[in-house]
Amino acid sequence: MRSIALAVSCMLLLLILPNHPTSAQSPVPPATQPARQYGRLPASPLPGDHLLEKYFEQRTRELSERCLAEVTSAEHWKSHKEQYRQELKEMLGLWPEPPRTDLKAVTTGTLDHPDFTVEKIQFQSMPGLYVTGNLYIPKHLKAKAPAILYVCGHGNVVKDGVSYGSKTSYQHHPAWFARNGYVSFVIDTLQLGEIQGIHHGLHREKMWWWISRGHTPAGVEAWNAIRALDYLETRPEVDATKFGITGRSGGGAYSWWTAAIDTRIKVAVPVAGITDMQNHVVDGVIEGHCDCMFMVNTYRWDFAKVAALISPRPLLLSNTDKDSIFPLDGVVRLHQQVRRIYQLEGAADKLGLLITEGPHKDTQELQVPAIKWFNRWLRNDLEPVPNFASKFFEPEQLKVFKELPADQRNTRIQETFVAKAPPPAMPTDAAGWARQREQWLTALKAKTFAAWPADDKPAVPKHLFSETSNGVELHGFEIESQQHVPLRLYVAIGAQVAEPDLVVVNVVDQKLWETSLATYKPSFAGLKDLTLPDAIPGEIESTMKMLKGTKWAMAYVAVRGIGPTAWSGDEKRLTHLARRFSLLGEPLDGMRVWDVRRTIQAVRSLPRMKGAKIWLQGQDRMAGIALYASLFEPDIARLDLWHLPTTHDQGGNGPDLLNVLQVLDIPTAVAMAAERSKVRIYREQSQPAAAWSYPTDVSLKLGWGNDRVQLRDAR
Repeated sequence: MRSIALAVSCMLLLLILPNHPTSAQSPVPPATQPARQYGRLPASPLPGDHLLEKYFEQRTRELSERCLAEVTSAEHWKSHKEQYRQELKEMLGLWPEPPRTDLKAVTTGTLDHPDFTVEKIQFQSMPGLYVTGNLYIPKHLKAKAPAILYVCGHGNVVKDGVSYGSKTSYQHHPAWFARNGYVSFVIDTLQLGEIQGIHHGLHREKMWWWISRGHTPAGVEAWNAIRALDYLETRPEVDATKFGITGRSGGGAYSWWTAAIDTRIKVAVPVAGITDMQNHVVDGVIEGHCDCMFMVNTYRWDFAKVAALISPRPLLLSNTDKDSIFPLDGVVRLHQQVRRIYQLEGAADKLGLLITEGPHKDTQELQVPAIKWFNRWLRNDLEPVPNFASKFFEPEQLKVFKELPADQRNTRIQETFVAKAPPPAMPTDAAGWARQREQWLTALKAKTFAAWPADDKPAVPKHLFSETSNGVELHGFEIESQQHVPLRLYVAIGAQVAEPDLVVVNVVDQKLWETSLATYKPSFAGLKDLTLPDAIPGEIESTMKMLKGTKWAMAYVAVRGIGPTAWSGDEKRLTHLARRFSLLGEPLDGMRVWDVRRTIQAVRSLPRMKGAKIWLQGQDRMAGIALYASLFEPDIARLDLWHLPTTHDQGGNGPDLLNVLQVLDIPTAVAMAAERSKVRIYREQSQPAAAWSYPTDVSLKLGWGNDRVQLRDAR
């Protein structure tokens, strides 16, 4: 068989970039810019669509410019590297690290090939979390060999409803490594293994509570890989000082998660598994990825920071030039940022960038440089690679389980992988409660609402119009919550009221926005730019009567994505917009809490409202958003919360707030609000009153009164 070295050298470009500085934002030549198939505006975009695109561009740019900018010297990087590594572990759900329990590894069978043997292995990375894999061992080893952990991408094989795992699709890689003298362990993914778990919780399964849990299947994949290294350390054939890791697509992503957090990995080659935040969010390629590709971005990183944590260990970033889900321009930008860190550590020769021609595909042109990179850095071998990667077995031959284990937790690991905060203790006194409340607020600011703007100067409302009709005034305002996030606020008040005693701020969803303002539209021309349904018969008269008979003002706020800033598109598009928010570390509901805070500040700034008490109202998801806004704004007199869910967890219907269940759940937030405000919860009869026992008991224990938290039946 002729050597393939010459053919490959003509088909790829392997860059081991020289040791000289380059701007992290250097542009990629136009010819290398791939055609985008994601992130496009709808055919008939709404104003909110244009605003949102500008918002994503700005927030992504801010995040990207901040990435690694604080690292100005090798000393700074070295002194902060372990802190960054701990932050990444936390964002993967691996800090504190889970216990390294007994692997209970079992070899269920073997296969023979002239050059190697294959052991069919299963182990438990934690009790009940099974990992299936195949261990390829070269024959005639004379000494312990380097080991390559191959982590699979999305290439499952299913026949007659039986899953054989992605390891069967990617078998040519570990077989090839074994034929070239490496022990190689290929492991299945959580979703595409012999036991099929879930990668698409947000993408497809509507498991938005993953956000509140701080769960990502990327963490499960990284943990399974870490435990696979633990297993390899037990093998007598393996030199545990020489571990490498590689994989493509999803496996490329798992390669860099694992190498970043586990320094036992000495050499890494992530293939088509890495690009930057601009590609994912602005260009929208997140639509082509499941949730296993992303950490929970609590600390608001761009992805270069993950790759930089592999420095100064040898790292080869591999990609094709026409990959639609890992576009070349983002790969090059990321490489430039990471190269600066390698240069600071005096390891520029250990960072490589491989670009070959082709689409998102497992090609030979990507395979050969990977093994050459491992040969170079694990064996000091620069010779040509003498053979090809080939598949030798049928999927049935590589299957590990004859029957799937009854105690498996793979299909529901998302329910337990990241622990919730324990139930709160009943305070013993006011001082103890105050300490606990401050701890909760501090944790919420750091882990749930860290993406809120640092500049929280009170919002100044822009006056749009004022009209009077039939003894009632209606005033329209616009509030800038953030740049490219204008909020619409309408305030109705009886014309006879000089200064209201109370302002009822209604935090409304799209349906309530439309029905509430439909009541006023027939009487006020200032609402003519809004598309609203017909008013409900009788509502106009009753609302006008209420306003003329009280010293109340009624305010209606449309948070982002509601009313004038609503986004168009079907459920699929709206799902991916929400995923973009989450990837930036600022889930949509968390930023809507900020919008409500800005609205409260704006209402208080209105001359006639400065002395009025604030009363917040919300329904369903917006009830929870109003609740959390009240925790951060002073002097909220009352909260009326309709159909407030009892939990952020599964079945709770939100709101979906980043990592909030690691801090507290909704009843605890109600108790915190009740310290300062009267809280009325209008619940469905099917909702047990016992669900609200904590806030009611705290109110009684601390002497706030037995009416501070009131439960009413919703009608």
